[in-house]
Amino acid sequence: MLLRKNFVYLLLSGNFLITPAFSQDWLVNPVVPKAAIYPSSDNKEIILNNGLVKRVFRIQPNISCIDYSNLVNGQQLVRAIKPEAMITIDQKTYHIGGVYGQTEKAYLMKDWIGKFSSADSDFHFVNYQIEDLKPFIHWKTRDQKIRKQATGKTITFQYQSSLISLKNLEVHVHYELYDGIPLIIKWVSVHNQSGHSIILNRVVNEVLGLVEEESAVVGTPEQMKKQHGIYVETNYAFNNAMRYDISDQTTHWETDKTYTSQVNYNYETPCVLEVYPEKIKGIVLQSGEEFQSVRTHELLMDSYDRERRGLAIRKMYRTVAPWTSENPIFMHLISKDDDEVKKAVDQCAATGYEAVILSFGSHCNMEDTSAANILRWKKLSDYAHQKNILIGGYSLFSSRKISDEDDVIDPVTGKPDAAAFFGNAPCMGSKWGLAYIAGLKYFLSKTGFDLFENDGPYPGDVCASTKHPGHRGLDDSQWKQMELQKELYHWCNEQGIYVNAPDWYFLDGTNKTGIGYREVNFSLSREQQKILNRQNIFDGTWEKTPSMGWGFVPLTKYQGGGPEAVLEPLSEHLADYQQLMVEYYGAGVQACYRGPRLFDNALTKQVVSKTISWYKKYRDILNADIIHLRRADGRDWDGILHVNPTLKTKGFVLLYNPLKEKITRIITLPLYYTGITSTAVIREKEGLARKYTLDRNYAIKLTVSIDPESYTWYSIE
Repeated sequence: MLLRKNFVYLLLSGNFLITPAFSQDWLVNPVVPKAAIYPSSDNKEIILNNGLVKRVFRIQPNISCIDYSNLVNGQQLVRAIKPEAMITIDQKTYHIGGVYGQTEKAYLMKDWIGKFSSADSDFHFVNYQIEDLKPFIHWKTRDQKIRKQATGKTITFQYQSSLISLKNLEVHVHYELYDGIPLIIKWVSVHNQSGHSIILNRVVNEVLGLVEEESAVVGTPEQMKKQHGIYVETNYAFNNAMRYDISDQTTHWETDKTYTSQVNYNYETPCVLEVYPEKIKGIVLQSGEEFQSVRTHELLMDSYDRERRGLAIRKMYRTVAPWTSENPIFMHLISKDDDEVKKAVDQCAATGYEAVILSFGSHCNMEDTSAANILRWKKLSDYAHQKNILIGGYSLFSSRKISDEDDVIDPVTGKPDAAAFFGNAPCMGSKWGLAYIAGLKYFLSKTGFDLFENDGPYPGDVCASTKHPGHRGLDDSQWKQMELQKELYHWCNEQGIYVNAPDWYFLDGTNKTGIGYREVNFSLSREQQKILNRQNIFDGTWEKTPSMGWGFVPLTKYQGGGPEAVLEPLSEHLADYQQLMVEYYGAGVQACYRGPRLFDNALTKQVVSKTISWYKKYRDILNADIIHLRRADGRDWDGILHVNPTLKTKGFVLLYNPLKEKITRIITLPLYYTGITSTAVIREKEGLARKYTLDRNYAIKLTVSIDPESYTWYSIE
């Protein structure tokens, strides 16, 4: 190991990367300093600092961010002062905070700062308030082992305008600083006490003049790399838009024409970050109302290594959205009648499963709020609860036509002619959409359902209708529909109702989304499915924790396919059934075991029960982060490594052999993120333990033998 100050260069998964010294690495060991927000000794600045990230604001002549530093690697992100936010009211744009006078925009020197001035037309800082961090959602959980509430500090800067036209309009800029993670969350609230309504055309809740990622003499903003030292994600992502290093619907990388010393000949370096929903152009804010912008999560990165960046993102989710760590074992039931529901509940109780979700194609209609239907499902819910089994149902929102009056209206044609993302779809702000939300809440409340699977949630459609009660017109349609969808998920979360939704609403209360798969692949042979599933797991856990994604195991015919594709009769394909369960449970990923039953005879029941018992025994480490060892390709071994330095079992390895002959391989296991520093105790399955000494790269070489078309596993302490 080569030491250089507080950093080490280490070999991980075949790539060199720079990390903090082991004892100081926030992804391995707890961080001692706590989040603190305080004035500087001369009272000219406000400082946010948690030992990992520091952000400094100059108070006079107006609030300006003069320092945004990654304390792990020393990177300074700010090159030029920008306003703290921008709002456009009745088509006129105003700066919130910010100062003027910086002529050189490539860097910012301290002795310049005192010479800057403010503008009378801007909103000016008047006060601030520091408080302990409060929960964004009052999450109700059944899993008491999951930490419910992150800790830290929050500061609110209060701004007012001296313009008569903006009298009694107040803007608050909020920052949340978290303990133990280089993360700051920012949002803006607008408070209208003016006595009249205003129209918010745009609210830009973050503006940063960032150091450029690269200096290209020739190139467009689309071609040039964006700053990798900061990862940005807001709670305004849909259509699975949030992916690793890909912007969501609110992140905009702009150029800076005032940065005249930049290398790019046409001043087109993407070096200004602005955050706002682009399709929101007209929200009416009545007197006495408050508007809250999107919440921008800014996570500072200290490495280009894909695994390390993924680990940081996964820790962010566990910190700010702890509900994503819940991971109940569930069956996806296809039922024709109530007796099949009871049978499935009984089978779940007998094998150690924890929940039943009435899948699409079942006889559960959650939109039917008649007294008879509520009573029917209340009885079945009570039956499940008597067996300590959770129960839930499925409902489809998008991909369906309701009526010309209730569907999304195309802004070009003025008609509901396949204007939605999925073709035809209802507008959530229509009469039907509002009734749909109210009906779901009523059904869930009255039946006591514990889980809600919302297929095709609101996907970001705009709607040109001026008759829908839930929005005013095209300019506010996306925002209003998004708010309605998020409010439903907030409500579910606060009621303790677990939510599966095939979209990226994690930061607003959903628990799980699809891990990423192509449904028609489940009509392929079981041999193909096993390898494809391992690829899906490997690819779908770089940014998501295992508990954030679901897989799929159709027990009966699905999307076509012949006898080689299906698992039923289960007892006739027991080896494949068991390996599919091991692949998913071994990865900590719950799959939708879709069918009418979990077992068909005593032997199948025994195999299912044994696999579930194995998963529960190692559940904590199997739900932990994944280090990606080798992706399945059908040519040689593949595998993953779970790591969690806070557990007794700090690592867990699963290795697969897709070949038709037994293999013996020497595999390098990178144990850095297990927290083990010198000696590891490794046990294959339930066999004898062996001690291994870690090399200078925190790795060991493990000789493994795996039977043909089989797997093995090792626990690490």
